[in-house]
Amino acid sequence: MAELYENYSLKKHNTFGIEASAKYFFEFESQNEICDFLDKNNIVDTNYLILGGGSNMLFTEDFDGLVLYPCIKGIEILEEDENTVLLRVGCKEDWDEFVAWCVERNYSGIENLSLIPGVVGASPVQNIGAYGVEVQEVIEKVEAVSIESRSPVTFNKLHCEFDYRNSVFKNEYKNLFIITHVQFRLQKQAQFKVHYGAISEELENYNEVNLKIIREVIIKIRESKLPNHEVLGNAGSFFKNPIVEKEQADKLKAKFEAMPTYEISDFETKIAAGWLIEQCGWKGKQIGNVGVHNDQALVLVNYGNAKGYEVLKLANDIRKSVLFKFGIKLEMEVNAI
Repeated sequence: MAELYENYSLKKHNTFGIEASAKYFFEFESQNEICDFLDKNNIVDTNYLILGGGSNMLFTEDFDGLVLYPCIKGIEILEEDENTVLLRVGCKEDWDEFVAWCVERNYSGIENLSLIPGVVGASPVQNIGAYGVEVQEVIEKVEAVSIESRSPVTFNKLHCEFDYRNSVFKNEYKNLFIITHVQFRLQKQAQFKVHYGAISEELENYNEVNLKIIREVIIKIRESKLPNHEVLGNAGSFFKNPIVEKEQADKLKAKFEAMPTYEISDFETKIAAGWLIEQCGWKGKQIGNVGVHNDQALVLVNYGNAKGYEVLKLANDIRKSVLFKFGIKLEMEVNAI
């Protein structure tokens, strides 16, 4: 059922746990409800924001506008054969609960993305990824509603323009479409990807390898590195791992031999942002109510009553120090509003 609220608190709608409010907050549970709302309220030229699980959002002040909050749920099998299954999933389904649902049914393709916070509708926007897997590998279509035309539209994979932690929905289509459903093509014959990070090492403690065990291992690894946002406010990895030209990476590697690098092509190299931040002395550092996590330098945390602008200042100070020491500009994964 659709509801419109005024002066609505957003604290429970962002994993940083930042206190902020929205002037208007519209919550809806179906495509028809949002289309009807848009027909009656022309919001194209107004200040509005589309909000999912809030796991990639930093509110630096109150939002003087309209927040659109889709709550469309459900998992539907559209197609199925002996090799694959095509699922249509509502945007408000919890991402990790969806991964668990798939693993339980031996649907393979997203098990490496276990324990990533957020909702299904946000997964194509960010092109979420972890442990050698990106969600673009299994997305077939993205269903949305156009705010301008107030009508449903479907994007195929090519239209989404997926890239590293990026998509068309973060760029030219940002805030122009409300994602309502995502279609995933998953495999029934599992093809494990276990050679990234500490997965293969952890699997040596098991007598067999299957989807449930891989999910268990990845959850164990993530829990050992990342704080629970319900206990300590955070948005997971705050920065992207920078991708630089191979020549620049080679020069840095010659100067800093321990620097973790990953060649992604003959011309580009990915560098571990957490290592760069740690070398600048930020890991475990606390400044007032904000800080950098003790176990993972990529994670900025709210130690209690932090304001959004305090988190943003810390992020910018970190970026300046990494630029000064390494000549690398860090990009934020988190959206500052």
